[in-house]
Amino acid sequence: MRLFKRVMQWLLGVLFVAAGANHFLNAKFYISIMPPYLPWHEALVYLSGACEIALGALLLIPRFTTSATWGLIALLIAVFPANIHMALHPDLYPGLSAWMLWLRLPLQGVLITWAYWFTRGKRQSIISPQGTETRN
Repeated sequence: MRLFKRVMQWLLGVLFVAAGANHFLNAKFYISIMPPYLPWHEALVYLSGACEIALGALLLIPRFTTSATWGLIALLIAVFPANIHMALHPDLYPGLSAWMLWLRLPLQGVLITWAYWFTRGKRQSIISPQGTETRN
């Protein structure tokens, strides 16, 4: 199970690094899908891309895994209202199908749950004063 969890951690980290890099490589696309109620579209696209790259990379460094995980969860929650806006206003995003916009909503929950898994540290055995072993 530890190997599987480590592979999934790397997969999530690489996914976020790649997604963040895509914000820089295809900035025009991300700017075009920004909800109109948000200011500074270009700056927010670059900021969110930089956060995804940094947090995805930090997820892979054991010392920073938990902090990076909470950062990714916060980022996913922060962008969720924009995803809701896109799903409710598919006419504003003609290049994207409405079903894809709706599919993004539960996908956010999957990503949050996936990330949350890495806040759970390794279980440690503790020897009680009576000499019995318990799992923490």
